[in-house]
Amino acid sequence: MGRIMAIDYGKKRTGLAVTDPERIIATGLTTVETPKLMQFLADYFAKEPVDIIVVGEAKQMDNTPSESARYIEPFVTALGSKFPDKEICRMDERFTSKIAFQAMIDGGLKKKQRQNKALIDTISATLILQSYMQANR
Repeated sequence: MGRIMAIDYGKKRTGLAVTDPERIIATGLTTVETPKLMQFLADYFAKEPVDIIVVGEAKQMDNTPSESARYIEPFVTALGSKFPDKEICRMDERFTSKIAFQAMIDGGLKKKQRQNKALIDTISATLILQSYMQANR
């Protein structure tokens, strides 16, 4: 059984999170510059078994796709083409960035550390992964 990976896709940066091999714990992996994402994933998959990729689904409050969905959808299509052996799932990502920022405050991070957008992206991916794991227990 391979890991589950979550992707918080963005125009500039993309946050990644993975489970442990037993799929019990979700952990932030890293944030990658989006143009380098496909190569990073290929390298990671060569080293670590990943069966499921969960991509954040950008929605508005009325459940319609948000503006960022227009660049996430082509990525999901490309992801499926490049890695046809991986199951791709979608998970609502509303509020993950806000929750991630609040988690940083609650965790005692200083203002300078909270301005690290890469860290917010990684935490957001972890939240997406945790939501997926809870929904699929």
